[in-house]
Amino acid sequence: MRKIHNKILRKLFKKSKPLLVAEISANHNGSLLKAKKLIECAKKNGADIVKLQTYTPETMTIKSNKKDFKIESGLWKGNTLWELYSKGQTPFKWQKILFNHAKKKKILCFSTPFDETAVKLLEKINCPFYKIASFEMTDIPLIKEIAKTKKPVIISTGLASLKEIEYSIKSAKEYGIKDIIVLYCVSSYPAKLEDFNLNNIDILKKKFNCIVGFSDHSTDNKVAEAAVAMGAEIIEKHIGLENQKDGFDIKFSLKGKKIKKFKEGIVKTYNLLGKNYFYRSKKESANIKYRRSIYVTKNVKKGEKFNISNIRRIRPGYGMEPRYYEKLIGKISKKNISAGTPFKKNFI
Repeated sequence: MRKIHNKILRKLFKKSKPLLVAEISANHNGSLLKAKKLIECAKKNGADIVKLQTYTPETMTIKSNKKDFKIESGLWKGNTLWELYSKGQTPFKWQKILFNHAKKKKILCFSTPFDETAVKLLEKINCPFYKIASFEMTDIPLIKEIAKTKKPVIISTGLASLKEIEYSIKSAKEYGIKDIIVLYCVSSYPAKLEDFNLNNIDILKKKFNCIVGFSDHSTDNKVAEAAVAMGAEIIEKHIGLENQKDGFDIKFSLKGKKIKKFKEGIVKTYNLLGKNYFYRSKKESANIKYRRSIYVTKNVKKGEKFNISNIRRIRPGYGMEPRYYEKLIGKISKKNISAGTPFKKNFI
């Protein structure tokens, strides 16, 4: 864990590791009530933070039927970009309402702004930190605008090269951002197992010396657990309501109680990692007495030589360590010793 300067972020990481960010995205399907229920679902099932997206179709694209603006494959095939963002937006007028609802339900809320107007709106409602989406991580003017807030920034790295990530981080730091979290991400929806290279998590940690997490668009919970094993300290996952069947992102979203199970899985994996130094557990230490050690296995008289017949390496472990065994063969006993006595240094 790298040093965290922001008090809110520091408190979150102290309370829970790894952090689970529940992404609502467009799974509210245009319903404010459903958006509120998604926040409640995130809280109920153990998410640490809930995240919104802040954009309008106008801030994302233009209304055009030209080929450049048509989605030709994937979950949203057949839509124009304008149509997709019109249907998927979390309206600006909802943002304050949802932030307040999250506060009421005692779960922290933040958002991904997609342009400068979104940053200004989120600043007015005291967004505690920001995420930069994968498709915007090369939008340096946007990054600079976010960086002016001096608040922590989470940068998603889908589609990016190391050089692009480095430039984005540099831009954020130039404007005084101290806490930068990088999320390894595969920007395909849903992401297939063969598309992942979880070694990138370790590469990002070593390259940028920062907290690294994982934005998970897969349909297999084991991917996030493996990411935690590779060093991810924050996991972002899209969520839906229990038994929800429709939603823009529902095919790669966790629903209801599965969020809780997912959180338990990543926490269990994190706990299995232990400390960053070699040690044995207290319970394990209690079993040291059952190791092999050197024992007198036949009665030995004073002046008698020790040999492979009267001393052996056996369990339990109260005698001298087996590594001394060969040096003891041929030594002369200083005392009478009964069989079943653990060998001690003062015997020779």
